[in-house]
Amino acid sequence: MKISNNIVQGRRNLLKTSALGILGMSMPNLALAHSKTFSGYHEYIPYGDVPKHFPNIDPEIISEVVGKSHSNLERVKELVDQRPELARSVWEWRFGDFESAIGAASHVGRRDIVQYLISKGARPTIFTFAMMGAHDTVKSMVEFFPGIQKTMGPHGISLLDHAYFGERMKDKMSAQEIDNLKKTVDYLESLGDAAGEKYLDVDPEEQKRYLGDYKYGDGANEGFSVQLNMRNLLSLAPIGGFGGSLYKLAENKFIYNGAPSVMVSFESEKDNIKSLKVSTPEVEVTALKI
Repeated sequence: MKISNNIVQGRRNLLKTSALGILGMSMPNLALAHSKTFSGYHEYIPYGDVPKHFPNIDPEIISEVVGKSHSNLERVKELVDQRPELARSVWEWRFGDFESAIGAASHVGRRDIVQYLISKGARPTIFTFAMMGAHDTVKSMVEFFPGIQKTMGPHGISLLDHAYFGERMKDKMSAQEIDNLKKTVDYLESLGDAAGEKYLDVDPEEQKRYLGDYKYGDGANEGFSVQLNMRNLLSLAPIGGFGGSLYKLAENKFIYNGAPSVMVSFESEKDNIKSLKVSTPEVEVTALKI
């Protein structure tokens, strides 16, 4: 049976119209978008009520989920209950310091936030298992991949420290959970290298030499602050913000938050710090102390 070209074309137009109608019904904002044609493809330019970062999730929401996962279960629930995939949020604080929501909860010992995030689809890691006292799991992972215990977590925090932080909610743990955590700590301590990299100590008098603001441009935010963080370690941050820890490698030379390729060095004159230099594989910035 021969079908005429007019009938075939009519069916094609009907299919196109139906598909566009369905798209318009399910995504009304995009139906109002205007479009441009570049090199044979259609680019839809959203406007009106369509979010700026659509179809990506707003970065501020990702940042908040990861940030609040350190301490605020109720706010995390408000965000993640509405959109469960946010349980898998990952944020780069700066200089390649990546942290997931479950990673944030893990290194501060928030078992409750970890358990909630996992129930919503978060992906636990060896750091999560160490904090939760999953002794058999941690041991199996180390035996399967010897040396993994030396891997550093977010902000340069070691695997052993994650296990130590598991005691934070000890008063809400069962006797079995406490015993499993102790076994995990004992096992990681016995390995001898699960405490992470060894850095040089910086005593309070030496810390004072580095504290202050450093500028590399005329803009209000074109500079760094060197200050002490909650762990009483030197930290590097944008002026007016908060930042990552500085770990001492040598005289006036530090690594940023355990990131292997980010070095921070200080220049001194007659024992007074005059400037700092931040070096990454792509950029090197020198800032003068003010």
